[in-house]
Amino acid sequence: MSVLTRNQLEVVEQSEIDALEDRLKRIASLNDNERGVELKRFGNAVAFSVKNIPGPSFNTAKGISGENIGDLEEIVDFYSSRGIPARFEVTPGNATTDLLRKLSGMGFFQSGFHTALYRTLSTKEMAWTVTEDTILVEKISLEDFGIFGELYTKGFGMPVAFKDYVTTNNRVLAESDKWNFYLARVDGEPAGIGVLFNENDVATLAASATLPEFRNKGVQTALIQRRMQRAEEAGCRYLVGQAAFGSVSQKNMERAGLRIAYTNAVWEKV
Repeated sequence: MSVLTRNQLEVVEQSEIDALEDRLKRIASLNDNERGVELKRFGNAVAFSVKNIPGPSFNTAKGISGENIGDLEEIVDFYSSRGIPARFEVTPGNATTDLLRKLSGMGFFQSGFHTALYRTLSTKEMAWTVTEDTILVEKISLEDFGIFGELYTKGFGMPVAFKDYVTTNNRVLAESDKWNFYLARVDGEPAGIGVLFNENDVATLAASATLPEFRNKGVQTALIQRRMQRAEEAGCRYLVGQAAFGSVSQKNMERAGLRIAYTNAVWEKV
């Protein structure tokens, strides 16, 4: 695989922004935006906010660069006015000494890392992994979509009460051709789920989860492979994914031929 270019690095970062923006705009269409979704652009950066879905996943500023130094106070105010802690993700390609110094001076610190991975989808480079015969991956239909919320909450150890909430927030995505949801079965039993988002010629491994009792059986490998095949069928040139640094998810993606494009620096308030 060739060395990543600056343009390709920008493609990877933009794909993550595109996937989150599309997701939140569709969630905002539910019941007159009862979740409280708001997005605000600052040049190439976007501040994402969902007042009624706490946590960092949907409440983060992405695409931040040295060009946004003068916007940082306004971005912090954007979150503060909604009672949400400001959180920034800064890629190595966009980090400048002045930007990082400004964040530090405002009381922010680097709290973690988040890995972005990437591979091309040239047919010549495709090498499908042979998965276990006991694993079957199928697309989740809108009629049977409730199973997604069930496996997602169980896979991430969330309270059962969140099942319908998760199902509703994702079912609205499944109504779009840009989003594909997959179910993996082991010996006929539901074992895991995987999500694929595609925009233009880029496909994103958007989410995945495996039930604890089915881990280490190749479930995620099978789900990545199926989504990779779908991305290739859709004519996508690139496949990207995000994972906690050094996590099992990162290792699964690397086994499928993705490699680290960069590692985001996560900045939060002291």
